[in-house]
Amino acid sequence: MEHFITLNKDNLDKEHICCAFSDKKCKESYELKKEWLRKEFDNGYIFRRIDARAKVFIEYVPAEKGWVPVVAPDYLLINCFWVSGQYKSQGYGKALLQAALDDAEKMGKNGLVTVAGTSKFHFMSDTKWLQRQGFEICETLPYGFSLLVKKIKKDAENPKFNKSVVSGECENKTGITVYYSNRCPFSEFHVRNSLVETAEKRNIPLTVIKLETLEDALNAPSPATIFSLFYNGKFVTTDLSVCMDSRFDKVMGKVLSANSF
Repeated sequence: MEHFITLNKDNLDKEHICCAFSDKKCKESYELKKEWLRKEFDNGYIFRRIDARAKVFIEYVPAEKGWVPVVAPDYLLINCFWVSGQYKSQGYGKALLQAALDDAEKMGKNGLVTVAGTSKFHFMSDTKWLQRQGFEICETLPYGFSLLVKKIKKDAENPKFNKSVVSGECENKTGITVYYSNRCPFSEFHVRNSLVETAEKRNIPLTVIKLETLEDALNAPSPATIFSLFYNGKFVTTDLSVCMDSRFDKVMGKVLSANSF
């Protein structure tokens, strides 16, 4: 098994951050994710990855500083957690998860918490796999998100979603509304370029809201603060590929056919 490295301010410039390292059009977005990480390292953010050119990594942070609208005092919040390609089923996911658990114990935390799709959502961890590792669902939202917890302190209070995400709706009720942040090295390019072109081509009104601060993220209308798309005010998807012209109609087909201006 390849060994892991932990990124920090000293090595971030010379190390890759797994996603988008070969996608030249997302170079600016990639650097924006690095800028975001530099700031978040001061808040205890951990980015641990395999020491190889691969997408095998985990990101976590004290939940009070996590850019996800949950209430989880004294937990570590897992943000991105990914094992891809040839590294699947090789024990890397369990090893990364164990490292997070070990850190939580050293810090005296209640345990780990994360958000995933009740059914599999794009750009989110696999709920069923997490349950096999001992996570339990402590809350669900009617539009498809689950909050999962793995407790170290069994009598600790359960985490919960912020009130801002309960309805599954956003304030703007016309056309497409997107919320995103620089937590992902793909989001800036595809939201600001691909989706703008895609929406203009179809003459669909588009409103883009960037989550610039922790407070913005904690008050977002969706738990998916990397990317969430709403249509006529209702949540639709976390699938960033919807931004692209070649994918938009497939992802949005049923939604658009059920709605008209």
